[in-house]
Amino acid sequence: MPKFLKFICFLAIGLGLVWLVTHNLTDKEKDDIFNSLEHANYWLLIPVIIVGIASHWYRAVRWKLIMEPMGYHPSTLNTFFAVMVGYLANLAVPRLGEVTRCGIVARYEKIPVDKLVGTMIAERAVDMLLLLILMVITVVIQIDVIGGLFVAEIWHPIENKLGSAGSSRSLIIVGALVILILLIYIVFRLIARSTIGIKIRALAHGVWDGIRSIGQMEKKGWFIFYSILIWAMYFAMMYLGFYCMEETRYLGLKAALAVLIIGSVGMIVTPGGTGAYQFLVQRTLMVYGVLDTTAYAFGWIVWSAQTLLVLVVGLGSLVALPLLNRAQTPSEKAGHTV
Repeated sequence: MPKFLKFICFLAIGLGLVWLVTHNLTDKEKDDIFNSLEHANYWLLIPVIIVGIASHWYRAVRWKLIMEPMGYHPSTLNTFFAVMVGYLANLAVPRLGEVTRCGIVARYEKIPVDKLVGTMIAERAVDMLLLLILMVITVVIQIDVIGGLFVAEIWHPIENKLGSAGSSRSLIIVGALVILILLIYIVFRLIARSTIGIKIRALAHGVWDGIRSIGQMEKKGWFIFYSILIWAMYFAMMYLGFYCMEETRYLGLKAALAVLIIGSVGMIVTPGGTGAYQFLVQRTLMVYGVLDTTAYAFGWIVWSAQTLLVLVVGLGSLVALPLLNRAQTPSEKAGHTV
């Protein structure tokens, strides 16, 4: 029930953003959107989908590198299928897929799930760091274009929020945080020697082992290479996507980088990016002179291609996982021949 309510909440946010963009559209603007969708060259999305599948494959390969220092060597196919099922779960509830893929690998490869959670946290931390670096690069190299959008949509809202908070409210917040930290500390000390406390410490230890494994890798160079390659493929997907519409063909590498970074935020906010992704892509492309209706249509096209990829490959992975592991003999599983 809590997961279902969370799904409804995030989905409502996404649908609310769709309504926010479309409810004031005139009949002509609606016709422009449908006209853009109708005249797009969807065959050119095939390279986008191929590059997308490759990026997910290399994400699975990179994840395996983090497991190796702990002595685990899962098959690449099982890891890839787990990644795709994780993306499928994210269409329902944001970040649910991270837990799902850990559970799948734990089931089929007999790896402790707590250690897998640690590797997943380490992997996501690296991705977040790369995303932040790319954000800074995007703003710096296009300060005249993206700088204004960043200030208007991100900095000013934060500044206004902080300015509206009075000193008394700030003291209350700080005091509440201090009390919360003290309560957590007291509860932890009370249950530290109990059965629950021992299990919590064991879980935390396993997670820490997973996180620490990233620093114990022998193939750090390959890990960095795959991390850069994954984001390079995300960038290539966006740039290739520009060619499916006449109105976006002229957009260059800088525009593709901006749409990638800002659109990635939309993918985090709502299930599968529904509503948020299209809205943010539209706002970004408008900065580059693309008509608002065309920009909105492009957001739907790219989002649909990515979602179709996850649906087809994710559902296929759900079917393939039990078939693959049932077909393997115990000796094959032990040797990880795939």
